[in-house]
Order: sequence, then structure tokens, then C-alpha cells
Amino acid sequence: MAEYMNTRIALIGIIVEKEASVEQLNRLLHEYGEYIVGRMGIPYHKKGVNIISVAVDAPQDIISALSGKIGRLDGISAKTVYSK
Repeated sequence: MAEYMNTRIALIGIIVEKEASVEQLNRLLHEYGEYIVGRMGIPYHKKGVNIISVAVDAPQDIISALSGKIGRLDGISAKTVYSK
């Protein structure tokens, strides 16, 4: 329990516009899997994108690192919303 006392809940919203980057995205999510509470993906065929939300419970620096790495992937955008 003590390990979760200095963590935050956050939601990372991800838009995938380039399917070729999905493998790299999944590799990152697997790497940070111990912090992921859950994830939901929605393919939006009409616009040719995938919308993914990832709920995490992790220290601030871990969340920032994951979000930053995701956002640097080609054709992928990410924004993070934090709990108070």
C-alpha cells in the first residue's frame, strides 16, 4: 500500500492516425503495464483513426515519461488529464 501513496490517477487520451506506429505504442504500454489500471480502444473507421484511453495509477514522473514517449511516436497524439 505504501508504494501507491505517492501516485496519481491519470487518464492518457491517445489518437492514432498512423497505423504503422501501433506496434511501438503497444510496446510502450506493455513496458509500463504495471501502472495501467485499464485501457479502452475505439476504432473510428469514418475518420481513419483509433481513439485509445489509458487509465494509470503511477508516480508523476512515470506518467509524464509515458505520455511524452507516446506523444513522440510518429502519427500519434497524446494528452494527459490528472486527478487532483
